[in-house]
Amino acid sequence: MRRHDDTDDAGPVTGVLDAALAEDQRWSTWSAVEKGQRGPEPRPEWVVTADAAVDTELGVLKTGKEADVFLVERAVPGDDARRSLLAAKRYRDLDHRAFRRDTVYTEDRRVRRTRDRRALDRKSRYGRQVAAGQWAAAEFAALGELWSAGVPVPYPVQIDGNEILMEFVGTSDGTVHEAAPRLARTRPDADLLASWWDQVRDAMAVLARLGYTHGDLSPYNVLADGDRLVVIDLPQVVDLVANPFGTELLLRDCRTMAAWFASRGLDADADELFAALLAQAW
Repeated sequence: MRRHDDTDDAGPVTGVLDAALAEDQRWSTWSAVEKGQRGPEPRPEWVVTADAAVDTELGVLKTGKEADVFLVERAVPGDDARRSLLAAKRYRDLDHRAFRRDTVYTEDRRVRRTRDRRALDRKSRYGRQVAAGQWAAAEFAALGELWSAGVPVPYPVQIDGNEILMEFVGTSDGTVHEAAPRLARTRPDADLLASWWDQVRDAMAVLARLGYTHGDLSPYNVLADGDRLVVIDLPQVVDLVANPFGTELLLRDCRTMAAWFASRGLDADADELFAALLAQAW
């Protein structure tokens, strides 16, 4: 119903349903993706799964070296009960990003298709496309596993190619939408700082018990959503056993986070945290 071929015109003609959409809109892609490309169950009640839903792009949340994040509203027109805000993370074509640090994080990853392995090794255009898809798929899988385990990460709604749709972390009054600030931009009082440190340690502990470390954890990859912290940017999650750099990256995560808290007056010991996490990982 969305498109049809007009025998008098070789090009596709927009269907009646598509004609009703604005340039910044599309029909929900929920039903278009395969089963394994949707978030884990039980799904939060706010997830909109109706075929009648429309995705409306509302603006840019973040631009980065590897991906850009956009604010998207998925809603059934005329039904306020079926409406949610999502963060759409779209990985860039790898022609526009660097490969320099990829191998540190992908030592434990394997590619099944021989053609894909060869393309990755040669860093050809197709290989860069494969790598971009790998990063998106790795982050989506990590978000699903960690969310199910209770780690404070955004709920991953779905993945479609190089785009991940996930929970928007922030506030909204229906008109004004404000993303939660990064931890690095906050100035918490002593009590909140202590609470946040406990949350960081707990999140890292769950990761360690699952056999992982974030791999690039910093105050810029943690959102302060009121009193709670939310860990983001997880494409490089590292297997502590399979990756030969695993413990080194875990130590770096510990030092980076402890240094930020210590700089704000909290007694945060990186070596103590590292030892505690290693004990839980093995």
